[in-house]
Amino acid sequence: MTPDKTAWHTALFNRRMLVCVFTGFSSGLPLYLLINLVPAWLRSVNVELKDIGLFVLIQFPYTWKFLWSPLIDRYAPATRLLGRRRGWMALSQLALAATIPLFGLYNPSVDLAAIAVLAVVIALFSATQDIVLDAYRRELLPEAELGLGNAIHVNAYRIAGLVPGSLALILADHMAWSSVFTITALFMLPGAVATLLLAPNPAILVAAPKNLEEAVLAPFREFIGRHGGWAAFEILAFIFLYKLGDSMATALSTPFYLDLGFTKSEIGLVAKHAGLWPAVIGGILGGIWMIKLGINRALWLFGLVQLVAILGFAVLAQVGHDLWVLAAVIGLEYAGVGLGTAAFVAFIARSTDPRFTATQFALFTSLAAVPRTLVSASTGWLVEQMGWTSFFGLCFLMGLPGMLLLMRVAPWNAPAHQAVKA
Repeated sequence: MTPDKTAWHTALFNRRMLVCVFTGFSSGLPLYLLINLVPAWLRSVNVELKDIGLFVLIQFPYTWKFLWSPLIDRYAPATRLLGRRRGWMALSQLALAATIPLFGLYNPSVDLAAIAVLAVVIALFSATQDIVLDAYRRELLPEAELGLGNAIHVNAYRIAGLVPGSLALILADHMAWSSVFTITALFMLPGAVATLLLAPNPAILVAAPKNLEEAVLAPFREFIGRHGGWAAFEILAFIFLYKLGDSMATALSTPFYLDLGFTKSEIGLVAKHAGLWPAVIGGILGGIWMIKLGINRALWLFGLVQLVAILGFAVLAQVGHDLWVLAAVIGLEYAGVGLGTAAFVAFIARSTDPRFTATQFALFTSLAAVPRTLVSASTGWLVEQMGWTSFFGLCFLMGLPGMLLLMRVAPWNAPAHQAVKA
């Protein structure tokens, strides 16, 4: 076995990567339950679409999770055996397993407000789990494994969507919804068991901030002090812009396919098979390649794949109704997402300081999520003014500033695992 093969083989087949599988799955399950299964349940009992649409507001905790992330850095559940990170992990996972079945106690026809409150509570538990899992991976993984570990986490996260988005819907045709929610909640238990019995404490234990004021303010002072004001701004701008073009291009993907004459069944079938698995495979390969390439070069190469994928949408707009071209475009887009996300999340992890991982990671991931919210309000108007082909050309151009910032925040010729420079 060559040295390169030995490196990735050792990185892939170790206890840390197995933990990333379990925690990634438990991280993705509650989000997909809220955005896929709950709306399907409500619609199946004839709740009006305008009421179901308001449930998008339950994603608020995921966008603003940085507001309470200092509490995760500062305080720990009362357990010496698990430590600060694993204590929060177990607490949030068990809370989710206990609260998800409560949906089955309500009748959507008369208890819609109570269901909304429960959904917000579950979103809070889920976002809290995400905060601590991001911090835990940053502290657990050696820098050489950040890319692969985050890739495995992200793809286990995606695969978790098959439980509420596929299995639970099939079960709903054969049993009561209360049983469906209980069975779905049971899929939280493997992650909790892994946290309690399999997950190791990080090799380097970082002391918690001394007080809440330090937990809130010190992460910002540390980040700016480590990089300097202008360099810190460049990193934040990069985090905001790197996936902006891709977010714009995919914001209205389903209406785009429908406008080209594809049926909902065609879109569902092709998107399921040509989308999910290329993203998973792309993410895993991206993580393995990053062991050799390093995070910096991976951001360059995988970012180029994202840009090419945007142009694929422009090609499809010209070709029109063609299932093979649709499959190729969706496959390329999802592969680009898998590759780009693996490198991007690894970059975010590398940009944090271990003393304030939860707060800084939550802030950076919240910032990265902002474009998804902003573009959803403007893309429809842009398409109406420009047409689909020109719109995708604009998306391509919007992806260039993030690539150009790589020259500043992740130079190609920097050492493979060099941290972001001050």
